[in-house]
Amino acid sequence: MMPTFPRRVLTSPAMWLLPFAILFFAFQIAPLIWVMISAFKTPAGWGLANFQEIATSPFFRQAIGRSLEISLMSSVLGLAIAAVTCHSLHRCGPGLTRAMIAFTNMTSNFAGVPLAFAFIILMGANGMLTLMLERLGIIDDFNLYSRTGLIVIYTWFQIPLGILLLYPAFSTLKGEWREAASLLGANRLAYWHHIGLPVLWPSLAGTLTVLFANAMGAYATVYALVNTSYNLMTIRIANLVSGDLFLQPELASALAMVLVVILVIVTLIQQWLMRRSYHVTSR
Repeated sequence: MMPTFPRRVLTSPAMWLLPFAILFFAFQIAPLIWVMISAFKTPAGWGLANFQEIATSPFFRQAIGRSLEISLMSSVLGLAIAAVTCHSLHRCGPGLTRAMIAFTNMTSNFAGVPLAFAFIILMGANGMLTLMLERLGIIDDFNLYSRTGLIVIYTWFQIPLGILLLYPAFSTLKGEWREAASLLGANRLAYWHHIGLPVLWPSLAGTLTVLFANAMGAYATVYALVNTSYNLMTIRIANLVSGDLFLQPELASALAMVLVVILVIVTLIQQWLMRRSYHVTSR
């Protein structure tokens, strides 16, 4: 006979959340616990030797520094472009807005190897766009496989995600506020300084955090573009697991924990800034 459950159990919200909780634990919590345990495992037993090697190795410090630099710059640039785009979309007609949102949804899924291949065709050493800009005299020497090229490609896949996250926030800006500020003698700069940005600040800070995390964890696109020739955290983690002759999964786990700690610190800073923002404290 099939087991029977009381009606109260079947209608309980916790019962319906159980499958999600199981999947979340299996694919999020359990791997994180395994990585945490493995990070402290050394050939001599248990200890902090893996973290000490990361802290003392110029190679790993360079990977962390470059990842932080590219992620921060691409996140700020992507957020700025996404904010301007969202503001423009709210001033356009509904037809164009729907078309742009649909296009953004499509481009937000265009990442990984296809995105890297598209950039190689457009902006590689013999790319169509690169050759055209060189003939026009706009650029002299652009290297897609350098720091500048990585910032460009990172910013590209940050923009659609930023638009999707920020677009609903711009709906909270009411036209009456701009009119009232204008009647009181405020210009456009004063309106954004005293009204627009304080209202949007929580969304801007949250979006910047998501974009930063998205950039720090990016792997497929950068690997397809530069392989292992550029030193980044995700590239190093992958090489320690599957790319080197002598695999070091414990060291990879320690580097992954450093990545987790960085993202946690960034999230805590974002939460602290939001609590101090005018939009939150004025309630």
